[in-house]
Amino acid sequence: MKSLWSAHLRPNAARVASAATLALLLMASGAASAQQRAVRVITETVAEEDFPYEIEALGTARANESIEVTSKVAEIVTRIRFEEGQQVKAGDVLVELASSEAQAELAIARATAVESRSQYERGTELAKTRAISPSELQQLKAVMDANDARVRAAEARLADLTITAPFDGRVGLRRVSLGSLISPGTVITTLDDLSVIKLDFSVPETELAPLQPGLQVDARSVAFPGTTFTGKISSVDTRIDPVTRSVRVRALLANDEALLKPGMFLTVQVLRRGVDALVIPEQALVPIQDRQYVFVVEGTTASQREIRTGRRRPGQVEVIEGLAAGELIVIEGSQNLREGSTVEIVERSVSAGGG
Repeated sequence: MKSLWSAHLRPNAARVASAATLALLLMASGAASAQQRAVRVITETVAEEDFPYEIEALGTARANESIEVTSKVAEIVTRIRFEEGQQVKAGDVLVELASSEAQAELAIARATAVESRSQYERGTELAKTRAISPSELQQLKAVMDANDARVRAAEARLADLTITAPFDGRVGLRRVSLGSLISPGTVITTLDDLSVIKLDFSVPETELAPLQPGLQVDARSVAFPGTTFTGKISSVDTRIDPVTRSVRVRALLANDEALLKPGMFLTVQVLRRGVDALVIPEQALVPIQDRQYVFVVEGTTASQREIRTGRRRPGQVEVIEGLAAGELIVIEGSQNLREGSTVEIVERSVSAGGG
């Protein structure tokens, strides 16, 4: 009987030993699987760096001051006193028109004015002795004032026959000839102040916030490859175009060498330096529908976090919301990650802003 009981116990002990061995094997296998599940990733520490505002646009060059030189009166050109392309000063005479008749009218007006003033002075002496009434003296004064006004009118008509430059600038092509009869509004030439060029361009209203007078502007023209014209924003328009949803901006560019001409087409880049921002590599982004995510590593665990991005430049993107400086994000290996994944960091770097 005892031998039968012992024989019955031996198979049970063997089964218990087998179960224990199986449990140990499963635990070892689970540990190995856990190690295999750790995703190897490359991370980067988020840091602030200089991220200047850069806005690109297309603009048109305009002269600082620009007019078409015309005549106010109809008269014959008697003298042309400028050369095409000449640099002139304000007040320089450009064209003289026939003035004989105007000079004669001025001489008559001045003689009449002298006579009326003489009569008024005699009347003033007679009024002291009551030889003439106050009303007669007042009439003499009115005649004198009217004749003085005629003198001024004659002087103005004579001045209109001498056409001068209203500001410093460079004259353009001559469009009249000596002896030609010109009419009011006839264009004689053009006058442009090219010492400074006004550069007008449009930017989307979404870029309106950083725009302000004083921001640096770099402009380039296909006419001068490799040359950059530097200036500053002088003003931003007070209205936004409701059709294009853009705003007009004006910058001033120095043009000491007179390379830029009115009407030239320029590529404009607006720069605002000294702007720090959180910047991460574009490859760290995990887009899902219309949202952007990154994987943030804490210890050995990666968690998915939504962020809000801003401006971009090649290979980098600005983070406006969702991250803080010093946090660790995955820049390579995120395609194998899920929320709560265990990670193994194989390389850790600091963003360009952090050195």
